[in-house]
Amino acid sequence: MASHRRLKQPSRTRVTVLTVTAAAAVALTAQSGAQAAPAKPSIDEVKSKVDKLHHEAEEATEQYNLADERRGTLQKEIGNLQDKVARGQQELNTLRDQIGSVASAQYRSGGIDPALQLFLSADPDTYLDKASAIDQLSAQQADVLTSIQAKQRTLAQERAEATTKLADLEDVRKTLGAKKKKFQGKLAEARQLLNTLTAAERAKMEEKEQRASRAASERVDLGNEAPASGFGAAALSAAATRVGMPYASGHEGPSSFDCSGLTQWSYRQAGVRLTRTTYTQQNDGTKIGRSQLKPGDLVFFNGLQHVGLYAGNNTVLHAPYSGAYVRYESMNTMGSFQFGVRIAG
Repeated sequence: MASHRRLKQPSRTRVTVLTVTAAAAVALTAQSGAQAAPAKPSIDEVKSKVDKLHHEAEEATEQYNLADERRGTLQKEIGNLQDKVARGQQELNTLRDQIGSVASAQYRSGGIDPALQLFLSADPDTYLDKASAIDQLSAQQADVLTSIQAKQRTLAQERAEATTKLADLEDVRKTLGAKKKKFQGKLAEARQLLNTLTAAERAKMEEKEQRASRAASERVDLGNEAPASGFGAAALSAAATRVGMPYASGHEGPSSFDCSGLTQWSYRQAGVRLTRTTYTQQNDGTKIGRSQLKPGDLVFFNGLQHVGLYAGNNTVLHAPYSGAYVRYESMNTMGSFQFGVRIAG
């Protein structure tokens, strides 16, 4: 008969060890899970990242505006060329009518000059290249035919130029699409970051931004520096009336602006027409160094990504970026200073 041996009960010490080991394993698992879930970024961290994206979007906006300005210029040039071609074709038709009148008169008087008859054939352009044929005509007919030949060559050049510019325009349109896509991508990324905040946190950040803009304008000390010019003084005075207006990409006022839109609008109020972008406004006046700045001068930062108006006492009046408002700001917080541009007047 088989003996039934009684199973040995685990000791209290062993149970304790097993319990502690299991608890440690659970704790490690929980800690690992906690590490896998990243901590929610703070409001300041979100704002810093959003501001960076907005600056990058502003750069893309300026590049978009530059391409858009180029598109407008090309469209005008193409329109002018097409008008010239139309006028030239009309003049050419008039000259050909004169030759037709001569031919009719010759026919009525007994026959068409063989050389003129050849010109009126199906391929007059080939004939016009044969200078010897012109010698067979009267001086008056030769002058008309020479004018026709010159007009045809001019028209051919103008049509070729228009074709080239139309191709350039198509390239610019593609560039516009790429820049717009880049700009929209940066803004979409910024919106996604903002959406990680609660509505209350977003409202708090917005209030903080507005308060900072108001405070900067209220406590600004511009000193008593003489303006760069009458135009500069008028432009700066106009820009000061826009303090508190929101930044909006591609906007030129009067109630919202991007950076170069504000400078363009301000100088327009002073009777000066600036170009549209930071890349072109740098050529609208005379470049100067930081020590030469006077109120009303344009000031450029961060590799021509940004422009504002020098307001005096190391201060700039500008439209900063999306989510911000037109405000005064110390040049020390603006990034890398490039140069100033003085508008004559």
